[in-house]
Amino acid sequence: MSQFEGNMDDFGMDTISLAGPLEAKLQAIREAGFSQVMLAARDLVGHPQGWRAAVAAVKASGLRVTGFQVLRDFEGLSGHLHEYKIDIAKAMLEMCHALGCRILLACSSTSVHATGDADALVRDLRKLAMLAIPMNIRVAYEALSWGRTVNEFPQAWELIARADMPNLGLGFDSFHMLATKTPLDDLELVDPAKIFLVQLADFMWNEIKSVEERITTARQFRVFPGEGVHSAEVAALTLKLHQMGYRGDYSFEVFNDDYQQLPLDLVARRARASALWLGESVLRRSVPLPNKMTLRR
Repeated sequence: MSQFEGNMDDFGMDTISLAGPLEAKLQAIREAGFSQVMLAARDLVGHPQGWRAAVAAVKASGLRVTGFQVLRDFEGLSGHLHEYKIDIAKAMLEMCHALGCRILLACSSTSVHATGDADALVRDLRKLAMLAIPMNIRVAYEALSWGRTVNEFPQAWELIARADMPNLGLGFDSFHMLATKTPLDDLELVDPAKIFLVQLADFMWNEIKSVEERITTARQFRVFPGEGVHSAEVAALTLKLHQMGYRGDYSFEVFNDDYQQLPLDLVARRARASALWLGESVLRRSVPLPNKMTLRR
């Protein structure tokens, strides 16, 4: 394989893009040619037969679990709020471990009750990483673009570097980088070996004019890479990561209300087209032409 080649196995879908029961989602993802799936805690706890039955369904599907999400508002709390979040983290780590999943995603806090003191944030992230060590789980810490203190990935990376835990790394989401217009060159600050997960998505407008619009877009109007107006930027990001030496997974983090109203196989085919564009056109030839994809059969 040359340095610009990609592989369908590098890319996975997130169940959040699909409607319906877990088993149907898993089947659609598998039939579209994907070998991995990103799961949310609600995929498990919302199963009618309980979360352990959901774990069994995932294992029966043959899909590898890319990661498990998402632990919110963990860092920067104190007193009873901190203890409460410790309990939540332990429960999520237990489910993650039961899945055989190696990555728990944690996103930067939006809580008004959390301190912005960097020393406290580092201490809490280190504690979370230590909770995960006995289960052989890595924690991918992601900067939400509406986070209270940490809202761009260089800020998240600074805390990760200070915490200096082998199983604490960066969870990177292209949507948040595009929304905040964080320069792509800032990736050079990051050790590629400490990027634990990359989530990719695009959206349909050039400008996000408020935090409220950013949140709404993130939760309802994302599209697959190659479908939005930032195709060139997503392509440049993917190629940059590859050239830096990143060889981990790419998961399509696509929250879209319209996709929730479409047949599962149709949405999964759209995701497949995106994976083939990135794997065949971008990583192989670095030519961002999503409107001229050639889908191999």
